[in-house]
Amino acid sequence: MSVLKPFKGIRPPKEIAAELSCLPYDVMNSEEAAKMAEGKDHSLLHITRSEIDCNPDADVHSEEVYAKSVENFRNFKSKGWLVQDPEAYFYIYAQTMDGRTQYGMVGCAACEDYFNDVIKKHELTRTDKEEDRMQHIRINNANMEPVFFSYKAVPEIDAIVETIVSSNKADYDFTSEDDFRHQFWVIRDRGTNEKIEKLFAEKVPVTYVADGHHRTAAAARVGQERKSNNPNHTGKEEYNYFMTVCFPDDQLAIIDYNRVVKDLNGLSETDFLIALGRTFEVTEIGEEIYKPTCLHEFSMYLSGKWYKLVARKGTYNDQDPIEVLDVTVLSRHVLDRILGIEDLRTSKRIDFVGGIRGLGELKKRVDSGEMQVAFALYPVSMKQLIDIADTGNIMPPKTTWFEPKLRSGLVIHELE
Repeated sequence: MSVLKPFKGIRPPKEIAAELSCLPYDVMNSEEAAKMAEGKDHSLLHITRSEIDCNPDADVHSEEVYAKSVENFRNFKSKGWLVQDPEAYFYIYAQTMDGRTQYGMVGCAACEDYFNDVIKKHELTRTDKEEDRMQHIRINNANMEPVFFSYKAVPEIDAIVETIVSSNKADYDFTSEDDFRHQFWVIRDRGTNEKIEKLFAEKVPVTYVADGHHRTAAAARVGQERKSNNPNHTGKEEYNYFMTVCFPDDQLAIIDYNRVVKDLNGLSETDFLIALGRTFEVTEIGEEIYKPTCLHEFSMYLSGKWYKLVARKGTYNDQDPIEVLDVTVLSRHVLDRILGIEDLRTSKRIDFVGGIRGLGELKKRVDSGEMQVAFALYPVSMKQLIDIADTGNIMPPKTTWFEPKLRSGLVIHELE
């Protein structure tokens, strides 16, 4: 069963919470981070992307950058911009986008659960990206940013959350620059905290990494390091746990993750459309943007026109958790077989566009001449994600896009 425990969070005063909070480190580059933090002394980006306060030529993985992160974290605490709670608490984090609100329980998962497969994964991770976050955790002795987990909804946990949010004013309540609302409650009642911990232990057999596989792996491995290096290890040390926000699966929605390709692999547009017709029913829509309406339906933008593509029977297997995915159908029958893109992780001929940017972004990148063709996919469902994780399978690259992203800085977890 799952471990989720309360912890003594380090949090900003209410007055600066909105400015201090920021998007996760991995959704921006250094230049974008610097622009986001411009004029914001309180922004956590000074810690999570500390290269913005270093020499412009500094390598983001250099000792100079890591040392600046430690210095800034220490300064934030000394100035009272980050203050530790007096007791271990759970927290509730609510996000509202387009009128839909999802409520997550903020707590600490067990590193051991990661290695015992109680925490289910659906993506591969890269060693270099893991090592970067491991070093960031090591030097700061803290999980600066939570990871995004899901679990199969438990009515008793839902009821606790509903009672708290309906009868208590949020400790933080603000709308971020992307127009998403963020609310945050501290659960101070000891009995309620104990009940939540017990419910996760008894009612939640596994949790699922929704977003943040590299941060999850890094946090778990740092805990494992600390355990190996401590001859007096007891299992109760804070480094045995890392910070997560756990959302019930029935409150989450995955949005589309689309593809743009630089060329047609030497084919003329006519030959390309003929090749597509062997696997898809191809219908020309025209200049009006067309969005897929169901599984196994795609839209394509080529030379100023939108097309509807419907996968023919035999191109997918609805009984197999991987073969049912539209990303599998597109990768196998179009990107690989027709366009010659075999490895989505390494090819320079393809790029990926999160659905939050809209299909207009696909049109823009093709019309500009940067790309030649774009494909929009119907979003993966939470059921599909859970089925893949439960069967030990791995999703193809760039399959899921969760929005809103968790704001970093609302609470931090120290390892000692």
